Amino acid sequence: KKIYKHFVKMLSTLKQSAYVLAKNNFCPRLVSKWAFVDAKLSEVKDAGTWKNELMILGKQAPSIKVDGQSKEMLNFCANNYLGLSSHPLVVEAAIEAIKTHGNGYSSVRFICGTSDLHKQLEAKIAAFHDREDAILYPSCFDANAGIFEVLLNDADAVISDELNHASIIDGIRLCKARRLRYAHSDMGHLRRLLEESRDCTTRLVATDGVFSMDGDVAKLAEIAALAKEFNAITFVDECHSTGFLGARGRGTEEHCGLEQGSIDIVNSTLGKALGGAAGGYTCGPTSVVSLLRQRSRPYLFSNTLPPAVVGAAIRVFDLLASGETDWPQRLRDNTRRFRGAMQEAGFQVAGDPDCPICPVMLWQERLAKDFAERMQSAGMFVVAFSYPVVPRGKARIRVQLSAGHSAEQIDRVVGEFVRVGRELKVVA
Repeated sequence: KKIYKHFVKMLSTLKQSAYVLAKNNFCPRLVSKWAFVDAKLSEVKDAGTWKNELMILGKQAPSIKVDGQSKEMLNFCANNYLGLSSHPLVVEAAIEAIKTHGNGYSSVRFICGTSDLHKQLEAKIAAFHDREDAILYPSCFDANAGIFEVLLNDADAVISDELNHASIIDGIRLCKARRLRYAHSDMGHLRRLLEESRDCTTRLVATDGVFSMDGDVAKLAEIAALAKEFNAITFVDECHSTGFLGARGRGTEEHCGLEQGSIDIVNSTLGKALGGAAGGYTCGPTSVVSLLRQRSRPYLFSNTLPPAVVGAAIRVFDLLASGETDWPQRLRDNTRRFRGAMQEAGFQVAGDPDCPICPVMLWQERLAKDFAERMQSAGMFVVAFSYPVVPRGKARIRVQLSAGHSAEQIDRVVGEFVRVGRELKVVA
Protein backbone atom coordinates (compact mmCIF):
# COMPACT_ATOMS: atom_id res chain seq x y z
CA LYS A 1 0.00 0.00 0.00
CA LYS A 2 2.85 2.40 0.85
CA ILE A 3 4.49 1.74 -2.53
CA TYR A 4 1.18 2.29 -4.33
CA LYS A 5 0.51 5.58 -2.50
CA HIS A 6 4.05 6.74 -3.28
CA PHE A 7 3.57 5.82 -6.97
CA VAL A 8 0.25 7.73 -7.19
CA LYS A 9 1.82 10.78 -5.56
CA MET A 10 4.84 10.62 -7.89
CA LEU A 11 2.55 10.31 -10.94
CA SER A 12 0.57 13.36 -9.85
CA THR A 13 3.80 15.33 -9.42
CA LEU A 14 4.99 14.31 -12.87
CA LYS A 15 1.69 15.40 -14.44
CA GLN A 16 1.88 18.75 -12.71
CA SER A 17 5.51 19.22 -13.77
CA ALA A 18 4.69 18.36 -17.37
CA TYR A 19 1.87 20.89 -17.32
CA VAL A 20 4.13 23.64 -15.94
CA LEU A 21 6.74 22.91 -18.63
CA ALA A 22 4.13 22.96 -21.37
CA LYS A 23 2.54 26.14 -20.04
CA ASN A 24 5.92 27.88 -20.20
CA ASN A 25 6.59 26.56 -23.73
CA PHE A 26 9.53 24.39 -22.65
CA CYS A 27 8.06 21.23 -24.16
CA PRO A 28 4.62 22.00 -25.61
CA ARG A 29 4.29 18.67 -27.39
CA LEU A 30 4.66 16.55 -24.26
CA VAL A 31 1.13 17.06 -22.96
CA SER A 32 -2.28 18.03 -24.26
CA LYS A 33 -3.85 21.41 -23.64
CA TRP A 34 -6.05 19.73 -21.02
CA ALA A 35 -3.10 18.62 -18.85
CA PHE A 36 -3.99 21.26 -16.27
CA VAL A 37 -7.44 19.66 -15.91
CA ASP A 38 -5.88 16.22 -15.39
CA ALA A 39 -3.64 17.76 -12.73
CA LYS A 40 -6.63 19.23 -10.91
CA LEU A 41 -8.47 15.90 -11.06
CA SER A 42 -5.42 14.18 -9.60
CA GLU A 43 -5.42 16.70 -6.76
CA VAL A 44 -9.04 15.84 -5.95
CA LYS A 45 -8.31 12.11 -5.94
CA ASP A 46 -5.12 12.50 -3.90
CA ALA A 47 -7.02 14.54 -1.31
CA GLY A 48 -9.55 11.74 -0.91
CA THR A 49 -12.46 14.02 -1.80
CA TRP A 50 -13.55 12.35 -5.06
CA LYS A 51 -17.33 12.03 -5.18
CA ASN A 52 -19.02 9.02 -6.76
CA GLU A 53 -22.60 9.41 -7.91
CA LEU A 54 -25.13 6.75 -7.04
CA MET A 55 -27.46 5.82 -9.90
CA ILE A 56 -31.04 5.19 -8.78
CA LEU A 57 -33.11 2.97 -11.06
CA GLY A 58 -36.58 4.40 -10.65
CA LYS A 59 -38.15 6.99 -8.38
CA GLN A 60 -36.85 8.67 -5.24
CA ALA A 61 -38.33 6.90 -2.22
CA PRO A 62 -37.44 5.56 1.23
CA SER A 63 -36.61 2.25 -0.48
CA ILE A 64 -34.69 2.52 -3.76
CA LYS A 65 -33.30 0.28 -6.47
CA VAL A 66 -29.64 1.09 -7.05
CA ASP A 67 -27.54 0.25 -10.07
CA GLY A 68 -25.24 -2.67 -9.29
CA GLN A 69 -27.26 -3.83 -6.26
CA SER A 70 -29.35 -6.99 -6.42
CA LYS A 71 -31.70 -5.85 -3.64
CA GLU A 72 -33.33 -2.55 -2.85
CA MET A 73 -31.60 -0.29 -0.33
CA LEU A 74 -33.21 1.72 2.43
CA ASN A 75 -32.52 5.36 1.63
CA PHE A 76 -31.54 7.55 4.57
CA CYS A 77 -29.69 10.21 2.55
CA ALA A 78 -32.34 12.20 0.67
CA ASN A 79 -33.83 15.62 1.46
CA ASN A 80 -37.24 14.05 0.81
CA TYR A 81 -38.40 15.14 4.26
CA LEU A 82 -42.15 14.81 3.75
CA GLY A 83 -41.92 11.81 1.41
CA LEU A 84 -43.53 13.78 -1.44
CA SER A 85 -40.95 13.32 -4.22
CA SER A 86 -43.04 10.53 -5.74
CA HIS A 87 -46.34 10.96 -3.91
CA PRO A 88 -49.29 10.06 -6.20
CA LEU A 89 -51.08 13.39 -5.63
CA VAL A 90 -47.96 15.37 -6.46
CA VAL A 91 -47.22 13.29 -9.57
CA GLU A 92 -50.84 13.66 -10.68
CA ALA A 93 -50.63 17.45 -10.35
CA ALA A 94 -47.41 17.56 -12.39
CA ILE A 95 -48.98 15.50 -15.19
CA GLU A 96 -52.10 17.67 -15.23
CA ALA A 97 -49.99 20.84 -15.49
CA ILE A 98 -48.14 19.42 -18.50
CA LYS A 99 -51.45 18.61 -20.16
CA THR A 100 -52.84 22.12 -19.68
CA HIS A 101 -49.67 24.23 -19.96
CA GLY A 102 -47.22 22.16 -21.98
CA ASN A 103 -43.64 21.18 -21.22
CA GLY A 104 -42.18 24.69 -20.82
CA TYR A 105 -42.31 28.34 -21.87
CA SER A 106 -38.99 28.63 -23.71
CA SER A 107 -38.45 32.05 -22.23
CA VAL A 108 -37.57 34.18 -19.24
CA ARG A 109 -40.34 35.70 -17.14
CA PHE A 110 -40.36 39.31 -18.40
CA ILE A 111 -40.48 38.34 -22.09
CA CYS A 112 -43.13 35.63 -22.45
CA GLY A 113 -42.37 33.20 -19.63
CA THR A 114 -44.92 34.21 -17.00
CA SER A 115 -48.03 32.05 -16.72
CA ASP A 116 -51.09 31.95 -14.50
CA LEU A 117 -49.51 28.96 -12.72
CA HIS A 118 -46.46 31.01 -11.74
CA LYS A 119 -48.61 33.77 -10.27
CA GLN A 120 -50.77 31.24 -8.41
CA LEU A 121 -47.72 29.58 -6.86
CA GLU A 122 -46.12 32.89 -5.83
CA ALA A 123 -49.36 33.90 -4.11
CA LYS A 124 -49.52 30.59 -2.25
CA ILE A 125 -45.88 30.87 -1.14
CA ALA A 126 -46.45 34.39 0.20
CA ALA A 127 -49.56 33.25 2.07
CA PHE A 128 -47.81 30.17 3.49
CA HIS A 129 -45.01 32.32 4.94
CA ASP A 130 -47.37 35.22 5.79
CA ARG A 131 -45.41 37.66 3.60
CA GLU A 132 -46.56 40.32 1.19
CA ASP A 133 -45.13 38.82 -1.99
CA ALA A 134 -42.89 36.10 -3.44
CA ILE A 135 -40.73 35.58 -6.54
CA LEU A 136 -39.76 32.24 -8.14
CA TYR A 137 -36.27 31.18 -9.25
CA PRO A 138 -34.91 28.06 -11.00
CA SER A 139 -33.34 27.05 -7.65
CA CYS A 140 -32.71 28.47 -4.19
CA PHE A 141 -29.04 28.68 -5.17
CA ASP A 142 -30.18 31.21 -7.80
CA ALA A 143 -32.39 32.99 -5.26
CA ASN A 144 -29.41 33.36 -2.91
CA ALA A 145 -27.13 34.40 -5.77
CA GLY A 146 -29.58 37.04 -6.94
CA ILE A 147 -30.51 38.97 -3.82
CA PHE A 148 -27.47 40.49 -2.10
CA GLU A 149 -26.04 42.45 -5.03
CA VAL A 150 -29.49 43.91 -5.70
CA LEU A 151 -30.11 45.10 -2.13
CA LEU A 152 -26.63 46.13 -0.98
CA ASN A 153 -23.88 48.46 -2.20
CA ASP A 154 -20.45 49.56 -0.99
CA ALA A 155 -21.95 51.75 1.74
CA ASP A 156 -23.64 48.73 3.35
CA ALA A 157 -22.61 45.62 5.31
CA VAL A 158 -23.70 41.99 5.26
CA ILE A 159 -23.05 39.93 8.40
CA SER A 160 -23.15 36.18 7.82
CA ASP A 161 -22.92 33.06 10.00
CA GLU A 162 -19.63 31.31 9.25
CA LEU A 163 -21.40 28.00 8.51
CA ASN A 164 -23.92 29.38 6.03
CA HIS A 165 -24.59 27.41 2.86
CA ALA A 166 -22.27 27.82 -0.13
CA SER A 167 -25.02 29.57 -2.10
CA ILE A 168 -25.27 32.32 0.51
CA ILE A 169 -21.49 32.68 0.52
CA ASP A 170 -21.39 32.94 -3.28
CA GLY A 171 -24.29 35.40 -3.32
CA ILE A 172 -22.52 37.62 -0.81
CA ARG A 173 -19.34 37.52 -2.92
CA LEU A 174 -21.27 39.09 -5.80
CA CYS A 175 -22.24 42.20 -3.85
CA LYS A 176 -20.05 45.22 -3.08
CA ALA A 177 -21.06 45.48 0.58
CA ARG A 178 -18.63 45.11 3.45
CA ARG A 179 -18.53 41.40 4.32
CA LEU A 180 -18.41 40.29 7.95
CA ARG A 181 -18.67 36.77 9.41
CA TYR A 182 -19.67 35.86 12.95
CA ALA A 183 -18.67 32.63 14.69
CA HIS A 184 -21.36 29.99 14.29
CA SER A 185 -24.43 30.95 16.34
CA ASP A 186 -22.28 33.21 18.54
CA MET A 187 -24.64 36.04 19.45
CA GLY A 188 -21.92 37.95 21.33
CA HIS A 189 -19.80 38.03 18.19
CA LEU A 190 -22.79 39.08 16.09
CA ARG A 191 -23.46 41.96 18.50
CA ARG A 192 -19.85 43.14 18.23
CA LEU A 193 -19.99 43.11 14.43
CA LEU A 194 -23.26 45.04 14.46
CA GLU A 195 -21.63 47.62 16.69
CA GLU A 196 -18.51 47.78 14.49
CA SER A 197 -20.62 48.39 11.38
CA ARG A 198 -22.70 51.28 12.73
CA ASP A 199 -21.23 53.56 10.08
CA CYS A 200 -22.81 51.49 7.28
CA THR A 201 -26.01 52.71 5.67
CA THR A 202 -27.76 49.32 5.66
CA ARG A 203 -26.83 46.16 7.55
CA LEU A 204 -28.18 42.74 6.69
CA VAL A 205 -27.79 39.67 8.92
CA ALA A 206 -27.86 36.41 6.94
CA THR A 207 -28.24 32.91 8.35
CA ASP A 208 -29.39 29.44 7.49
CA GLY A 209 -32.51 28.46 9.42
CA VAL A 210 -31.25 24.88 9.81
CA PHE A 211 -27.60 24.10 9.14
CA SER A 212 -27.48 21.07 6.88
CA MET A 213 -24.23 19.49 8.11
CA ASP A 214 -24.95 19.65 11.84
CA GLY A 215 -28.74 19.61 12.03
CA ASP A 216 -28.75 22.56 14.45
CA VAL A 217 -31.18 25.46 14.32
CA ALA A 218 -30.21 29.13 14.15
CA LYS A 219 -30.88 31.23 17.26
CA LEU A 220 -33.46 33.10 15.28
CA ALA A 221 -35.23 34.79 18.20
CA GLU A 222 -31.94 36.28 19.43
CA ILE A 223 -30.94 37.27 15.89
CA ALA A 224 -34.28 39.02 15.38
CA ALA A 225 -33.91 40.88 18.69
CA LEU A 226 -30.38 42.05 17.86
CA ALA A 227 -31.44 43.13 14.38
CA LYS A 228 -34.30 45.16 15.84
CA GLU A 229 -31.94 46.81 18.34
CA PHE A 230 -29.49 47.79 15.60
CA ASN A 231 -32.09 48.47 12.88
CA ALA A 232 -30.70 45.71 10.64
CA ILE A 233 -32.43 43.61 7.99
CA THR A 234 -32.79 39.88 8.67
CA PHE A 235 -32.46 37.17 6.02
CA VAL A 236 -32.92 33.43 6.54
CA ASP A 237 -32.45 30.48 4.18
CA GLU A 238 -35.18 27.95 5.05
CA CYS A 239 -34.30 25.15 2.63
CA HIS A 240 -33.96 22.56 5.39
CA SER A 241 -37.01 23.61 7.40
CA THR A 242 -39.85 24.74 5.12
CA GLY A 243 -42.83 22.41 5.24
CA PHE A 244 -41.93 20.40 8.34
CA LEU A 245 -40.17 22.34 11.11
CA GLY A 246 -42.54 23.91 13.61
CA ALA A 247 -46.00 22.79 14.67
CA ARG A 248 -47.53 23.60 11.26
CA GLY A 249 -44.38 23.14 9.21
CA ARG A 250 -43.90 26.89 8.73
CA GLY A 251 -40.17 26.68 9.39
CA THR A 252 -37.58 28.09 11.76
CA GLU A 253 -39.63 31.12 12.81
CA GLU A 254 -42.42 28.90 14.09
CA HIS A 255 -39.97 26.44 15.66
CA CYS A 256 -38.27 29.30 17.56
CA GLY A 257 -41.55 30.77 18.80
CA LEU A 258 -41.49 33.86 16.58
CA GLU A 259 -44.53 35.34 14.89
CA GLN A 260 -44.73 34.79 11.14
CA GLY A 261 -43.14 37.76 9.44
CA SER A 262 -40.62 38.47 12.21
CA ILE A 263 -37.78 37.82 9.76
CA ASP A 264 -37.67 40.33 6.91
CA ILE A 265 -36.68 38.09 3.98
CA VAL A 266 -37.09 34.32 3.58
CA ASN A 267 -35.50 32.24 0.84
CA SER A 268 -36.33 28.57 0.38
CA THR A 269 -36.58 25.70 -2.09
CA LEU A 270 -39.20 23.57 -3.79
CA GLY A 271 -36.61 20.83 -4.28
CA LYS A 272 -36.57 19.25 -0.82
CA ALA A 273 -39.69 18.82 1.33
CA LEU A 274 -42.00 20.61 -1.12
CA GLY A 275 -42.09 18.00 -3.86
CA GLY A 276 -38.40 17.25 -4.36
CA ALA A 277 -38.10 18.55 -7.95
CA ALA A 278 -36.50 21.98 -8.48
CA GLY A 279 -37.09 25.67 -7.98
CA GLY A 280 -36.53 28.23 -5.26
CA TYR A 281 -38.02 31.49 -4.12
CA THR A 282 -37.67 34.70 -2.15
CA CYS A 283 -40.55 36.10 -0.13
CA GLY A 284 -40.82 39.33 1.83
CA PRO A 285 -42.00 42.93 1.38
CA THR A 286 -43.61 43.79 -1.94
CA SER A 287 -40.98 46.48 -2.54
CA VAL A 288 -38.13 43.96 -2.21
CA VAL A 289 -39.79 41.45 -4.52
CA SER A 290 -40.54 44.17 -7.08
CA LEU A 291 -36.91 45.29 -7.06
CA LEU A 292 -35.74 41.69 -7.55
CA ARG A 293 -38.03 41.35 -10.58
CA GLN A 294 -36.31 44.39 -12.09
CA ARG A 295 -32.69 43.74 -11.13
CA SER A 296 -32.01 40.16 -10.03
CA ARG A 297 -29.84 38.55 -12.72
CA PRO A 298 -30.68 34.86 -12.10
CA TYR A 299 -34.36 35.79 -12.42
CA LEU A 300 -33.98 38.01 -15.48
CA PHE A 301 -31.68 35.72 -17.45
CA SER A 302 -32.92 32.19 -16.61
CA ASN A 303 -35.78 30.31 -18.20
CA THR A 304 -38.93 30.21 -16.12
CA LEU A 305 -39.82 27.13 -14.06
CA PRO A 306 -41.60 24.43 -16.14
CA PRO A 307 -45.33 23.82 -15.60
CA ALA A 308 -44.85 20.33 -14.15
CA VAL A 309 -42.70 21.66 -11.29
CA VAL A 310 -45.04 24.58 -10.62
CA GLY A 311 -48.21 22.50 -10.75
CA ALA A 312 -46.77 19.93 -8.35
CA ALA A 313 -45.64 22.65 -5.93
CA ILE A 314 -49.09 24.27 -5.98
CA ARG A 315 -50.59 20.93 -4.96
CA VAL A 316 -48.07 20.56 -2.11
CA PHE A 317 -48.82 24.03 -0.70
CA ASP A 318 -52.57 23.35 -0.95
CA LEU A 319 -52.17 20.09 0.96
CA LEU A 320 -50.03 21.69 3.68
CA ALA A 321 -52.32 24.71 4.01
CA SER A 322 -55.37 22.45 4.40
CA GLY A 323 -54.07 21.13 7.71
CA GLU A 324 -55.49 17.73 6.81
CA THR A 325 -52.16 15.94 6.37
CA ASP A 326 -50.05 14.47 9.17
CA TRP A 327 -46.73 14.57 7.31
CA PRO A 328 -44.93 17.08 9.58
CA GLN A 329 -46.03 15.19 12.71
CA ARG A 330 -45.10 11.85 11.18
CA LEU A 331 -41.64 13.21 10.39
CA ARG A 332 -41.25 14.46 13.97
CA ASP A 333 -42.27 11.04 15.29
CA ASN A 334 -39.79 9.30 12.97
CA THR A 335 -37.03 11.71 13.97
CA ARG A 336 -37.60 11.16 17.68
CA ARG A 337 -37.79 7.39 17.19
CA PHE A 338 -34.42 7.32 15.41
CA ARG A 339 -32.66 9.78 17.69
CA GLY A 340 -33.96 8.12 20.85
CA ALA A 341 -32.98 4.60 19.79
CA MET A 342 -29.53 5.67 18.61
CA GLN A 343 -28.76 7.60 21.78
CA GLU A 344 -30.00 4.71 23.92
CA ALA A 345 -27.59 2.46 22.00
CA GLY A 346 -24.69 4.74 22.91
CA PHE A 347 -24.27 6.83 19.73
CA GLN A 348 -23.83 10.59 19.82
CA VAL A 349 -26.35 12.20 17.45
CA ALA A 350 -25.82 15.93 16.91
CA GLY A 351 -28.44 18.53 16.11
CA ASP A 352 -31.81 19.76 17.34
CA PRO A 353 -34.08 17.03 18.81
CA ASP A 354 -36.81 17.77 16.24
CA CYS A 355 -34.49 18.11 13.24
CA PRO A 356 -34.59 15.19 10.75
CA ILE A 357 -30.94 15.87 9.86
CA CYS A 358 -29.25 13.48 12.28
CA PRO A 359 -25.43 13.49 12.18
CA VAL A 360 -24.13 10.32 13.85
CA MET A 361 -20.75 11.52 15.15
CA LEU A 362 -17.83 9.13 14.60
CA TRP A 363 -15.06 11.77 14.68
CA GLN A 364 -12.38 9.77 12.79
CA GLU A 365 -12.32 9.96 8.96
CA ARG A 366 -11.27 6.37 8.30
CA LEU A 367 -13.76 5.03 10.85
CA ALA A 368 -16.63 6.96 9.26
CA LYS A 369 -15.71 5.67 5.80
CA ASP A 370 -15.46 2.04 6.95
CA PHE A 371 -18.68 2.36 8.93
CA ALA A 372 -20.63 3.71 5.94
CA GLU A 373 -19.29 1.01 3.62
CA ARG A 374 -20.42 -1.73 6.01
CA MET A 375 -23.85 -0.13 6.29
CA GLN A 376 -24.17 0.03 2.51
CA SER A 377 -23.18 -3.63 2.23
CA ALA A 378 -26.10 -4.37 4.55
CA GLY A 379 -28.51 -2.49 2.26
CA MET A 380 -28.58 0.79 4.19
CA PHE A 381 -27.79 3.77 1.99
CA VAL A 382 -25.95 6.23 4.23
CA VAL A 383 -22.89 8.34 3.43
CA ALA A 384 -19.84 9.34 5.49
CA PHE A 385 -18.92 13.03 5.69
CA SER A 386 -15.34 13.96 6.46
CA TYR A 387 -12.82 16.74 5.77
CA PRO A 388 -13.06 19.04 3.83
CA VAL A 389 -16.88 18.80 3.88
CA VAL A 390 -16.72 19.01 7.69
CA PRO A 391 -13.79 20.07 9.92
CA ARG A 392 -10.98 17.61 10.62
CA GLY A 393 -11.74 15.29 13.50
CA LYS A 394 -15.51 15.75 13.13
CA ALA A 395 -16.34 12.97 10.67
CA ARG A 396 -19.87 11.66 10.78
CA ILE A 397 -22.59 9.74 8.98
CA ARG A 398 -25.44 12.13 8.24
CA VAL A 399 -28.79 10.35 8.44
CA GLN A 400 -31.87 12.12 7.06
CA LEU A 401 -35.33 11.01 8.08
CA SER A 402 -38.48 11.21 6.00
CA ALA A 403 -42.18 11.10 6.79
CA GLY A 404 -42.21 8.30 4.21
CA HIS A 405 -40.07 6.00 6.37
CA SER A 406 -41.96 3.32 8.27
CA ALA A 407 -41.25 2.48 11.91
CA GLU A 408 -39.96 -0.91 10.75
CA GLN A 409 -37.48 0.74 8.35
CA ILE A 410 -36.19 3.02 11.10
CA ASP A 411 -35.77 0.10 13.48
CA ARG A 412 -33.87 -1.79 10.77
CA VAL A 413 -31.37 0.99 10.15
CA VAL A 414 -30.86 1.47 13.90
CA GLY A 415 -30.27 -2.29 14.21
CA GLU A 416 -27.59 -2.15 11.52
CA PHE A 417 -25.96 0.87 13.16
CA VAL A 418 -25.76 -1.08 16.41
CA ARG A 419 -24.39 -4.20 14.70
CA VAL A 420 -21.69 -2.33 12.80
CA GLY A 421 -21.00 -0.12 15.82
CA ARG A 422 -20.21 -3.18 17.89
CA GLU A 423 -18.05 -4.68 15.16
CA LEU A 424 -16.00 -1.48 15.01
CA LYS A 425 -16.10 -1.03 18.80
CA VAL A 426 -17.95 2.29 18.59
CA VAL A 427 -20.64 1.14 21.02
CA ALA A 428 -20.68 -1.64 23.60
